[in-house]
Amino acid sequence: MVNRFLCLAIFWLSISPISTAQAPVPSSHRSRLQDAAQAISNGNLQQAEHELQSVLRSTPDEFHALDLLGVVRILQHQDPEAEELFSRVVRSAPDFAPGRAHLGLLYLQTGRSEEAVPQLREALRLDSTRTDVAGALVHILQDQSQTAAEGGDPEKALTLLNEARGYAPDDADVQFAFGMLALRLSLQQNAIEAFQKTLQLRKNDPLAIYNLGAALMRLSQFDDARRQFAEYVKLRPADPSGHCALGMTLAALELSQEARTEFERSIQLAPAQTESYYRLGLLEVESGDLEAASKDLRHALDREPAYGPALTALGKVAFEQKLYSDAIPLLQQAIAKDSSPEEAHYYLGLTFARTGQQQESEEHLAIAVRLEHEEAERRRIVFRIPDPGPPETQGASSPK
Repeated sequence: MVNRFLCLAIFWLSISPISTAQAPVPSSHRSRLQDAAQAISNGNLQQAEHELQSVLRSTPDEFHALDLLGVVRILQHQDPEAEELFSRVVRSAPDFAPGRAHLGLLYLQTGRSEEAVPQLREALRLDSTRTDVAGALVHILQDQSQTAAEGGDPEKALTLLNEARGYAPDDADVQFAFGMLALRLSLQQNAIEAFQKTLQLRKNDPLAIYNLGAALMRLSQFDDARRQFAEYVKLRPADPSGHCALGMTLAALELSQEARTEFERSIQLAPAQTESYYRLGLLEVESGDLEAASKDLRHALDREPAYGPALTALGKVAFEQKLYSDAIPLLQQAIAKDSSPEEAHYYLGLTFARTGQQQESEEHLAIAVRLEHEEAERRRIVFRIPDPGPPETQGASSPK
């Protein structure tokens, strides 16, 4: 990967004119520098060095010549000498983009990514057309993002990928990875936009379609989510998770029979699963068939005894059936697994009230009210991070 970046740098050198932005270049030097660049592109390093040493004998600090000589040293596998030459270029001509680019690419080749990043960023700021530099920087940022995510810092991982999107807005892999992290961090709108962009770049990507549906579901955009999951099921008809997700959107749209069909199809494909049995149980609760609901929910718990949502739903069924001694331990188990869902506290509070345990009832009902308010506040605040801007170019004004 890194050697490819340096090859691209040499290619870029072969098509780039010798810049005079920093200081005038005498015509004799210009001719020699152009001959040296052409010789490098042709693989004639001996001729290139001859031309460059001729320039440096008369002008020892000529940064174009130092930069090209650094490229020669890389091709000769003399990395320490190349680093010293590129460092001299950066010190003497800090706004010379090729020097920054070559130093950053060399750092990358030698495994010093942290040092490479500031040089590559500055090179892109000075010359936003450097696709070789953008590719190298995106590669580093992707690696750093993965390391951050694996280290338990998804916020840092997302920030790094957001920067990478700025350099490579048409990279479907970068957009998809950003969408997955945004979804993990409940940044639903960012996730939606990233998955939509992924699908513009890579049509009919099943995972982008599925996760776009998941993000839409979390924003309660059920009909839009239904369309995504329906498309996913067309692409992957043997995936039980697709049928279950489609069933969930249909249930949310109160299309109960269609939802039941999808849940049953999901179970046919994966009989040992939990989620579709749980979802069928919820449909039965809604229809008032508590016996059927209890059967489906117990199927779910047979496969995953500590599944909190199924414990809560079965506790609710027991409460409705006035089986309070059954409801209490089920709801307590659900809360022990996850104390955040307000429904478990609410029904436990009601159950305690029915059994004369007033203090316990008031405690759990108060918790349920607090959790409901907190959830309402979370839904009111839609988190979103700003889109990455393009790299600044030399002389560009800062955004207001």
